[in-house]
Amino acid sequence: MTTFIKIEEPHKGPVDTTSFALWRLGFRPFYLLASVFAALSIALWALQFSGWMQHAYLQGPIWHAHEMLFGFTLAVVVGFLFTAGRNWSGRPTPTGWPLAALAGLWVAGRVLVLTPFGWAAALVNAAFPMAAAIALAIPFVASNNRRNYFFVGLLVLMSAASMGVHLAQLGVITVPGWAGIQVALDVVLFIMAVMGGRVIPMFTNNGVPGAKAQRHPLVEEMALGSVLATLAGDVLQLPPKAMAALLAVAAVAHLIRWCLWQPWTTWRTPLVWVLHAAYLWIVLHLALRAISMMGGLPPSAATHALTVGAIGGLVIGMMTRTARGHTGRPLRTDRAEVASYVLVLGAALVRVVLPLVAPAMTVPAVLSSAALWSAGFGLYALHYWPVLTRPRLDGKPG
Repeated sequence: MTTFIKIEEPHKGPVDTTSFALWRLGFRPFYLLASVFAALSIALWALQFSGWMQHAYLQGPIWHAHEMLFGFTLAVVVGFLFTAGRNWSGRPTPTGWPLAALAGLWVAGRVLVLTPFGWAAALVNAAFPMAAAIALAIPFVASNNRRNYFFVGLLVLMSAASMGVHLAQLGVITVPGWAGIQVALDVVLFIMAVMGGRVIPMFTNNGVPGAKAQRHPLVEEMALGSVLATLAGDVLQLPPKAMAALLAVAAVAHLIRWCLWQPWTTWRTPLVWVLHAAYLWIVLHLALRAISMMGGLPPSAATHALTVGAIGGLVIGMMTRTARGHTGRPLRTDRAEVASYVLVLGAALVRVVLPLVAPAMTVPAVLSSAALWSAGFGLYALHYWPVLTRPRLDGKPG
């Protein structure tokens, strides 16, 4: 089937840059919500520790992990896929009141986990990725965009993982809730590996004169296949030695992939080097997790290398680049954006490295990392509030 993509006519007449544009395209509300939530969730975490939220349905580390994945990360993924999906399919993705309703569903999920209403929280949090999957499937199927069908499947899997966490929390199933968290981590890792492979070499060659970032078919297969194998291993609960072997192969494959992208050529271009720096955290996550499987390191180091380093770094980098591109702004950074990169990647270094080299400094490391993370995403939210809520500078739709 042939897909016809409408070519937009150049805008004529005066450009409206003052009206409210938050619901015009998926990245706008979800990037803003995710960044605000990333900054404020540290305060919620502190309130839980202080005993002010004893009525909350999800508490402690399980709340922290759940909200990192099914709150913050999933919001960015959905915002990105709704925006990119329109370009991939040539068909509209949710805008206007349907987009506002999906954003409201996400907000409801964040609120309900802090209330005593466990079943309501479970249903709403599982419903959000499922609704996003359906909304994404409609343009993909209409345009026969089979290359990206798997994103729909991954969102459905995230819905199932979320429900698994909640059913365990509610005592309905005996499988621990952390199993659902691990599956969700693997799914997000695969999404980052796929999208990183698509955009980082392209952004490098487009943004850095003379760069020769490459993609090798065998390396691509090994990198993506090893992540899928890791996901399967976690689902099947393979023995630690087998998982360590899988993770070691994955770490080597992703390191080779990263080197082929010529990261050392990008240091003068923050909009590109932030993505390379974040992707390196995937390599470190896989290596640290392989070591932890053999009992050599605490598993939290590997987990935070993925969540704070890779997810945080790729999210802050992609949110700035795609927001600039889809609002008609030049693809270059200012001081506030570079500062947000440094703060988020600094949070990863402090959270992962300091406890490893000085275990007695774990608590100060956690607090310092939290402050850096909150400052980085808080800066993004403040800086991009007018960008995300106002129309494109070039007058085009979106």
